[in-house]
Amino acid sequence: MTAFRPPHIAASEITPESIYLNRRTLLGAAAAGVGFAGAGRVMATPLTAAPSAYKLDEKLTPLESVTTYNNFYEFGTDKGDPAKNSGKFRPMPWTVKVDGLVGKPQEFGLDELMKGISLEERVYRMRCVEGWSMVIPWIGFPLSALLDKVEPLGSAKYVAFETVVRPEEMPGQTGMFQPLDWPYVEGLRLDEARNPLTILSVGLYGQTLPNANGAPIRLVVPWKYGFKGIKSIVRISLVEQQPATTWKNSNAAEYGFYSNVNPAVDHPRWSQATEQRIGEGGFFSAGRRPTLPFNGYADQVAGLYAGMDLKANY
Repeated sequence: MTAFRPPHIAASEITPESIYLNRRTLLGAAAAGVGFAGAGRVMATPLTAAPSAYKLDEKLTPLESVTTYNNFYEFGTDKGDPAKNSGKFRPMPWTVKVDGLVGKPQEFGLDELMKGISLEERVYRMRCVEGWSMVIPWIGFPLSALLDKVEPLGSAKYVAFETVVRPEEMPGQTGMFQPLDWPYVEGLRLDEARNPLTILSVGLYGQTLPNANGAPIRLVVPWKYGFKGIKSIVRISLVEQQPATTWKNSNAAEYGFYSNVNPAVDHPRWSQATEQRIGEGGFFSAGRRPTLPFNGYADQVAGLYAGMDLKANY
């Protein structure tokens, strides 16, 4: 598979060979037990020594913010709940079932999942938006590399994703009144899934992925709103019809299937024309900035939606 590098990602952002994420490192992290939480802060097993230098055109969001301010309703609905409530979650051992309209359905352990995939083993510096925004150095590999391993059939048009259900470890999945139906499900069109910017992440900031951020493997689609980035994935299915998605199921008037970052389409209850970069002052500060169409990745992805009404297909 030909390696892809978005034009705005400099060569200096590629992870040096000395900090490659490899099978042995991942298995070592598994044996040690990754993503334990303590004192309100998530700690993750280092994958390698931290990179000595990143030369980016945008400031990275502090690790503390990335791991303690996020949405993961399986652990609670407040932004700080995932970090506080995910300590009992055990992301190892783990398997991901890949099935549906494929020639070679398989169930992968994490080791098997990445075996033979040309990872390039680099950091993907990506913006992520969900009313606020962050710039995160994800460690991962293109979803298309996994899809190639199972050989999608010609009838496959969409990719459906499913999160684990473990109420004994995920307190947000317990109780009489649930904010969402479980399991959490998401979906992409097949061409979106095959875009080189769509990655499966297994780490960030040189660490294995913390529990609060979707350990041990999650989806990152940087031109879409953050809730599309399904976490703790246990199943990926190739299907012919547009799959159900959790937030559209919950409230179709507010959350559509595509969920592309679009400043021209407001959420019914708030404007999406501007965003607050975490770490740059309070929510109502002068630090708010214009939201970019497709979160700044229009050159790479706008062609996927040529001819579509992006207000109707929100």
